[in-house]
Amino acid sequence: MNILEQANEIVNKRSEEKQRMYGPFSEGMKRAANIASGCTGKEITAKDMFMCMVALKLSRESYSHKEDNLLDAVSYLGALNNMENEK
Repeated sequence: MNILEQANEIVNKRSEEKQRMYGPFSEGMKRAANIASGCTGKEITAKDMFMCMVALKLSRESYSHKEDNLLDAVSYLGALNNMENEK
């Protein structure tokens, strides 16, 4: 299975399982954005959080290739797309 298929499994097909453990993906990013806003004194959005997580994964990949870095980056982008489509 390639990373795009794996990302689809993570983001779209296992959503119920993940919600039981962590809550809905987009809701978690909204809460993280609120916490980060409080910590920094700057307005941070859920979209900002998704983009920062993608940036972190690509930064890690720049040091050493690990498929998990790319899988996570693609998964965050897919979840961001889902959140944007829910609006």
